Amino acid sequence: MVPLSVAWDDIGGLVDAHERFLAGSLVESDVRDSVLDSWKRCRSVGLEPHRLLVRYTGDVALDERFRHAADPVLAHLTSSFADASMTIALCDGQGRMVERLGGDRQLRDRLDAVRFAPGFDASESVVGTNGVGTALAERGPVYIAGREHFADCLQPFACAGAPVRDPLSGRIEAVLDITCLRDQGDPAMVRMVREAARSIEARLLEQADLRERALLAAYRRADGHARDWPGQPDGLRPDLDGGALGRIDMAVLRAKAEELIASPHRTLDEVTLPSGRTATLLRRQVTGAAGESGVAVEARVLGGPRLRHLDLAPAPGETGIPAAPAGEGRLGSAVRRPDGSPVAHSTPAPQAPATAPATAPAATPATAPATTPDGEPAGAEGWLLLVGEPGVGRLAMLARRRLELLHDASVRIGTTLDVTRTAEELAEVTVPRFADFVAVDLPDSVLRGEEPEALGGRTALRRVAIRAVRRQPHNLYDVGDTVEYVPSTPQARSLETRQSVMEPVLTEADGWIAQDPERLTPVLEAGIHSLITVPLRARGTTLGVVSFYRSLQPDSYEDDDLSLAQELVGRAAICIDNARRYTREHNTALALQRSLLPRGRSEQSAVEVAYRYLPAQAGVGGDWFDVIPLSGARVALVVGDVVGHGLHAAATMGRLRTAVHNFCSLDLSPDDLLTHLDDLVGRLDRGEGWAAENSPDSGIVGATCLYAVYDPVSRRCTLTRAGHPLPAVVAPDGSVEFVDLPACPPLGLGGMPFETVELELAEGSRLVLYTDGLVEDRHRDIDAGLEDLRAVLAGADRSPEDTCEAVLDALLPARPGDDVALLVARTHSLGADRVAQWDLPSDPAVVSRSRAAVTAQLAEWGLEELTFTTELIASELVTNAIRHATGPVQLRLLRDRALICEVSDGSATSPRLRRAQSTDEGGRGLFLVAQLTERWGTRYTPDGKVIWTEQPLPGRCR
Repeated sequence: MVPLSVAWDDIGGLVDAHERFLAGSLVESDVRDSVLDSWKRCRSVGLEPHRLLVRYTGDVALDERFRHAADPVLAHLTSSFADASMTIALCDGQGRMVERLGGDRQLRDRLDAVRFAPGFDASESVVGTNGVGTALAERGPVYIAGREHFADCLQPFACAGAPVRDPLSGRIEAVLDITCLRDQGDPAMVRMVREAARSIEARLLEQADLRERALLAAYRRADGHARDWPGQPDGLRPDLDGGALGRIDMAVLRAKAEELIASPHRTLDEVTLPSGRTATLLRRQVTGAAGESGVAVEARVLGGPRLRHLDLAPAPGETGIPAAPAGEGRLGSAVRRPDGSPVAHSTPAPQAPATAPATAPAATPATAPATTPDGEPAGAEGWLLLVGEPGVGRLAMLARRRLELLHDASVRIGTTLDVTRTAEELAEVTVPRFADFVAVDLPDSVLRGEEPEALGGRTALRRVAIRAVRRQPHNLYDVGDTVEYVPSTPQARSLETRQSVMEPVLTEADGWIAQDPERLTPVLEAGIHSLITVPLRARGTTLGVVSFYRSLQPDSYEDDDLSLAQELVGRAAICIDNARRYTREHNTALALQRSLLPRGRSEQSAVEVAYRYLPAQAGVGGDWFDVIPLSGARVALVVGDVVGHGLHAAATMGRLRTAVHNFCSLDLSPDDLLTHLDDLVGRLDRGEGWAAENSPDSGIVGATCLYAVYDPVSRRCTLTRAGHPLPAVVAPDGSVEFVDLPACPPLGLGGMPFETVELELAEGSRLVLYTDGLVEDRHRDIDAGLEDLRAVLAGADRSPEDTCEAVLDALLPARPGDDVALLVARTHSLGADRVAQWDLPSDPAVVSRSRAAVTAQLAEWGLEELTFTTELIASELVTNAIRHATGPVQLRLLRDRALICEVSDGSATSPRLRRAQSTDEGGRGLFLVAQLTERWGTRYTPDGKVIWTEQPLPGRCR
């Protein structure tokens, strides 16, 4: 038989659904709920389908008590698969594989290749959706086949897994899994693995204490069976053609048996089963040899099940293994076969009066009697259903189930810091164990991470999560819908009073119907009959409201259910508030960081730039970049990275970026600039000036930086770095080279000089600067990332924008673990026709010749309008250089976005602008220069200094 899920996979349904899910589309109608829930959990922890890092742990083992119970079951299961290519895996309670049995050589090799082997971790958070990890996450049996696996490498397989619990504590001790190739998979595998898990649980129960054993022995003696029973053959299942009891029938019988045990004055009960048959329950007292007092409940069903053997029967001479339901333990555990059908037994003895302490342990499953070769009960139609003690019964069983639900909620709610996912986890935990339909409504402000306003009637809420036993929740609002509850509804009353509201009978709740009679009347007709609403409150703030509905469960909500709902929602509210606060901090840090990053493009013509900044999924970091125009038509390119994430990293990034701008205004050389930046980071580490000791912003600051200055006149680029990845240069012919910069330490360590490298770039070269988040992550080392980057950058005639797109498409992971900053600059040159330069001797007579040269050059450029001011500026600067400086003097004019006039000399003394007194004969020339220009300043060179000025060009010349 080909499973439906596998057949659907083969025609592309699941393939398409998986791809659409990864792309962020809705696939609820195309994927089984359990599989979709697993995919969401996998995505929330950052798993990537094409990459897995499987952890290995040596010496994984289970205790001797468990191995004594499991070994015979595993041996029987292995022998039954002797002719089939299936492997059996036993894992511990964390999903780590302890043992793997069976399977042919081909299957074992393929499983070894994907590390599905002893010692490796198969938990869902590590390897994604699979029989072991998903059974552990769902806390129940699962079947996963083909494309239902989240990871690509597991899709050739089909697997079924089931948790194995301690029948007394309910704790998951291990996980049992059956795996085969996908084309050999069958959903019946889940029944087989569930039967084997229950058989192990039953053998664990055989190790119960003496009191439980004494009660069972007393029951056997009362029925005339003093010998030890061989027990139920392992693997019996009902013949479907013989009228076997179904799961719902057995659930009804078990519930009625629990009530009968808890009723000291009742001895008989007649039950009409959902299948239409009638069952009679008989309650009678049993007393152990040491005086233990208990109660046994037996059942007779008209037209009871016929049984037949499978090939999983015990080997000759071995004791049969009774099956017990997982997780129910000593409190009201029904005696059932692995598929849920009851165990056959002989006619019971007459009922005796029952008295026993109400505080004693409750019902315990009994060992099954023998059957005849054809599977009929040995001797009569009656069979043992429950053994327990009066006074405990159903209420104790419900208490046990509620405790287990609370435990599961504490494990499964709040696994991420995502508000929506946390709301979904609350709904997933409570359906169907507590409710048949759950809706979580939150205001948009909570989803944005903001403080919610006071919630009350008519407050607009957003339906964030729903979960239903049925796929379509009738006419109730869907995810994403806006809900405004009228004041009479239980939800509005919960928000107003901040108290939970229970409506045991919805048909009598006129306030609920008043929300939308046309929409909600069909909901009642469809079977929803009971409601509990609980406000989501945490730390004194109301965050929303949760609605629990029942439809398929026959019992209406009671006071105990109300307390349980409040406890569940209270735990979820804390998790949602934590997620909201994280969202607020993340958004604040992101807004801060984006406000500190460059806005728009700086006005310069030396390079054509494109850039990208992408924050990490885990939180905002401290990556930054800058393009800073410098004097002389030059430009500075900066990329930096502050270690860490959050507000502290973003604020530190802002400080460093501001410092770089300030140092650039001083026209420092690249190595001097990094030296000053290194000193600043060191002072930040010591808490000097910026952050007080023990403040939230204090702490070690780790940062790297790459700084480059490009001069379009000489086409030379000077670069230096502090612990940063190497920049790449793409030549006009498409060849790629990484600049071999000296490996200077990161900023803040101090004591080491920064070295520079100068190179000449052909016009049209692309300079690529980036942070390590682009080329390095936990799945890829930096060397492999650099080679990938080299391969993507290779190629000519690509613009900076196209280069950014190609690099991010090829190298960016689906969920970046670190920020990514990318800056691509294509170089231009300032041609000789836009540069005029004169070398001048130190002779005052050359001042007049320099004015004439400037006038002629401006006329050639068509800038006659600037002749007067430029003559005056050049005359004043040349005169000062000849009078106060030493060495050769050079005058240079550059026609760029502005008219630049530069005078260089061999002195390191910088002129100062001062206000001349009325009696002074000089000192006004530099003041006139400052008034006639848009900007002016001084920069130092290895041989002296350059005084420069900028004048805006006339509009027609720009």
